[in-house]
Amino acid sequence: MDREQQLHSYWKETLKYVFILLSVWFTASCLFGVLLVEQLDHFNLFGFPLGFWFANQGSLLIFCILILVYVRLMNHLDQKYDVYED
Repeated sequence: MDREQQLHSYWKETLKYVFILLSVWFTASCLFGVLLVEQLDHFNLFGFPLGFWFANQGSLLIFCILILVYVRLMNHLDQKYDVYED
């Protein structure tokens, strides 16, 4: 596999990861925190309605976790395609 083809594969996997992680973030913040909040309020988490929790804490917590996941995935991908920096 030549270098240009490798970089194309690298970019394709990067976009796949970004799309998946942004989909999770959209689901947690917009769907659970805004659109489905009334349905989720029938359940409690730590004494608070689940919809309220997603709107105030859950989406932020999930976003921070997604940042950590992204860093791990990209470090692994950089190593795989030999584009990492020391």
